[in-house]
Amino acid sequence: MPPKKPAAPRNPKKHTGSPSFRLPALDPDFLLGDSMRGVRFLLEYAKAEEALRLAGIRSTIVVFGSARTKLGSRRYEAAREFGRIASHRGGSLDGKDAVRDNVIATGGGPGIMEAANRGASEAGALSIGFNIRLPQEQYPNPYSTPELTFQFHYFAMRKMHLAMRANGLVVFPGGFGTMDELFEMLTLRQTEKVGALPVVLFDRAYWTSVVNFDVLVAEGMIEKADLKMFSFAESAEQIWTQLIAGGLTIAKKAKR
Repeated sequence: MPPKKPAAPRNPKKHTGSPSFRLPALDPDFLLGDSMRGVRFLLEYAKAEEALRLAGIRSTIVVFGSARTKLGSRRYEAAREFGRIASHRGGSLDGKDAVRDNVIATGGGPGIMEAANRGASEAGALSIGFNIRLPQEQYPNPYSTPELTFQFHYFAMRKMHLAMRANGLVVFPGGFGTMDELFEMLTLRQTEKVGALPVVLFDRAYWTSVVNFDVLVAEGMIEKADLKMFSFAESAEQIWTQLIAGGLTIAKKAKR
């Protein structure tokens, strides 16, 4: 006589409805718990990395600056014009062998970020927006390429993506966030964690009034040679000139 099949539980919903029965990849309580923080870091890295590779983004020019900068201001229009110049001359329009260089990359928000993405869009080029989720929601500006507009929870991972492909850095006046990003990149350069990428600060009067670089040297906090890690510019065209003088690499096919 064949063995009897085991009886089904009287109330299977007690089992299938239990959180432990959910597939791990479909369990938000599990994925968003403390133990999965490392996995979430990996996901934030991998998702953007995959999209950037598929788009052939080999290098970027990162533009930092205040989200509060107003449309039509000198700073906004300079960032906008620089986005156009860099896109035309840097190689992001070439796409030779499906590879693009010096693509404009910003934090994806309004102000200076919007202006630089807008200039790239007006040039017909791709541009990147590395957006961040904030308590007061920061929506992506409408000018970054939709397929290259990302949202991050972790500032650290967002900064990593901003630094990984950076071929040059342009920093417009800004507040805490802009200074945080600027000094992190300068620290990476000073400690040789990144190569000698050119760094250009727009509006010398602003930067020398809010940061007394000479006092840092006089007090022995940095070396005088560290001041050579960055230069100043007063126009979009001068930003480009300073980037080239600082060693910005351009594919041969790109327009000069």
